[in-house]
Amino acid sequence: MQTFTSGGRRIGVERFAACSDAAGTMGSGATMPAVLLLHGADGLTFAEGYRLAARTIAASGYHVAFVHYLDRTADQRVAYARLRQDFPVWTETVRDAVAWLAEQPEINARRLGIVGISLGAALAFATAATEPRVRAIVDYFGPLPDELARERPRLPPTLILHGSADPIVPVCHARALEQLLLEQSTAYEIKIYEGQGHGLSGAAQFDAAARVVRFLDQHLQSSAA
Repeated sequence: MQTFTSGGRRIGVERFAACSDAAGTMGSGATMPAVLLLHGADGLTFAEGYRLAARTIAASGYHVAFVHYLDRTADQRVAYARLRQDFPVWTETVRDAVAWLAEQPEINARRLGIVGISLGAALAFATAATEPRVRAIVDYFGPLPDELARERPRLPPTLILHGSADPIVPVCHARALEQLLLEQSTAYEIKIYEGQGHGLSGAAQFDAAARVVRFLDQHLQSSAA
């Protein structure tokens, strides 16, 4: 576990090395792309599921930083009564996480992305709206924050993954995000999984994982990234 400071608090980060780096094949001092992984409102309740996602992304050639952003408010799970007041604080923490990650010697600071799950995706949008170092977002069934829906900021290329039957974050959020990206002529991909809820399972889960790797490769690994 590593840490960085945000708002005077220590924020935990679990690091997962990209497979080629872990295998010792990057000895020339070359840097590699990286992503922040942002959990949902459940915090670390299902931490092993998030860690599995981090390992899967790392195996595809990305350094992954799994950020415990709730450390900023000393929460284990989101306190919904404070969600609106805490959201800007967590956004600041994610911005600090981007700055911290960009400074790591093994990281290519021009090839940074965010994979956000639910609330984590909303934080990714809010962060990328003012942080140009975020070059790609993967949105797993995240809500589009009301402020961004009004202000229409320019976002980086985005992969939208959502279930048609999501009872927590209705699929209309995915469609609203798609409309914003269309308005701005921003590169995006969208996949709505029929019958899936707030979370993907079975074949949808595996299909989404494959889409994530292809999308990150296109926007963070290519020479044009």
